[in-house]
Amino acid sequence: MSAREPHPRPTVSGVSVIVAHYGDPATTSALVAALQAHSEPLIREIIVVDDASPIAFPERLGVNVIRRQRNGGFGAAVNTGASVAVGELIMVLNSDLDIGASFVRDLVGAAAPWQPAVVSPQIVRPSGEAEWVGRHFPRTGHYAVEWLTPFARFRHRRGLHEAVGHDTRCVAGAVVPVDWVAGAAMLIPLAEFRAVNGFDEGFHMNCEEVDLQRRLRSRGVPSVFAGTVTAVHEGGGSSDPARRRRWLVDSRLRYARKWGEGPRRLQLTLAGASLVNFAVNGVRQLARRPIDARRILRDELRLLRGAQ
Repeated sequence: MSAREPHPRPTVSGVSVIVAHYGDPATTSALVAALQAHSEPLIREIIVVDDASPIAFPERLGVNVIRRQRNGGFGAAVNTGASVAVGELIMVLNSDLDIGASFVRDLVGAAAPWQPAVVSPQIVRPSGEAEWVGRHFPRTGHYAVEWLTPFARFRHRRGLHEAVGHDTRCVAGAVVPVDWVAGAAMLIPLAEFRAVNGFDEGFHMNCEEVDLQRRLRSRGVPSVFAGTVTAVHEGGGSSDPARRRRWLVDSRLRYARKWGEGPRRLQLTLAGASLVNFAVNGVRQLARRPIDARRILRDELRLLRGAQ
């Protein structure tokens, strides 16, 4: 039977929930409180990894709080939690998720026919807008289309979503095998996670889940979007936008070096897209729009030159 087809699976022995904490403890505390209120027997343990946060996560009864001495990013924090986990599955959750009372049970149930697999629920924003959880493996063309700001006004269209790598089959209610799923909420078999040595900690933020799922795919472990289960994601709460964009570019170039068409090709392609942005922004500036085309071009090229 193909690894991409669902098949019967015995009931799991338990789930270790891992939450990486950095920043304001309020959101992490709210998620932990929701998990503890479930009284869900599937939850073997709740592990909060404080990734050298400037505001430490407080000790909490019933929670294994692990304190890292150095901030290593999302992947490093999850690896730290997974190193002590005891459940058959690990559930990796962003700290700013809002989950329902049956979330853990529902996601484990949706994932059971596919195991071993990486499974993610539908993620929605507080506004109710769905995030694109299921994705195609990234290519230079995906990143180039995303970099082209003139397309921004058309990105509600299905063709543009596919052009930036979104798998548009992934809608509420669908259960679909995909290339990879975004990392806000993931259910992962612990044995498989350890077999590939977890996340590559060279990715500080972004692309680490793609890299992980490519390595798991080489072992026959698929990724599955489970749109029958939903969680709400606030998003972007633990870092400023400039740092997030810096991490994004750095991570995409690292990914291109490992799996893609090479970082130099990606840099040149994005630089070309920046020149297109500059031309369009220049026209908009001449039309007296409140925009500085030269500054935007400098900022974009600086990001590409500074990426390691």
